[in-house]
Amino acid sequence: MDELIQLALENGFTAAAPLPIDALELKEEVRKMCEVNTCGRYDKSWSCPPGCGDLDTLRKRFLSYKKGILVQTTGQLEDSFDIEGIQALSQRHKENFERLTSLLKARFQKLLPMGTGSCTRCKTCTYPDAPCRFPDEAFSSMEAYGLVVSEVCQKCNLPYYYGKDTLTYVACYLFE
Repeated sequence: MDELIQLALENGFTAAAPLPIDALELKEEVRKMCEVNTCGRYDKSWSCPPGCGDLDTLRKRFLSYKKGILVQTTGQLEDSFDIEGIQALSQRHKENFERLTSLLKARFQKLLPMGTGSCTRCKTCTYPDAPCRFPDEAFSSMEAYGLVVSEVCQKCNLPYYYGKDTLTYVACYLFE
């Protein structure tokens, strides 16, 4: 596990910690928040509810994994309106996530990456008219799985909030 955490840090994440699978609690109320459709992806993507599956299906998927790691990309912003800083940090996190996903896929036959936000592999998702074009590259967010990200961070002994004018993006990986 220490080697995987070091690999995450070497690939741009600012923090990483072991993720105890039994600490993951999938909550219906988180999925209900997706229905509000603040991001505009609800019912428009295979990686978002309802396309990613119901909570019972996702719970069964979780049970097939033995270990996990939580990763974070944290950055300092000029202020809470620093849109350029937010976008740059988001892009850095996305690049970190994609890079580590590739490295972990080479190590683990079975891997479940959960990112930040909806999968953006395709400009337009095929949902619901056709199967996903890239099922091996698509990913869902932690929230799509019903996870409260701040609670997961707490269970992994990592802060979720790093102070005034900071922003943290969080992702995780489950593996055998």
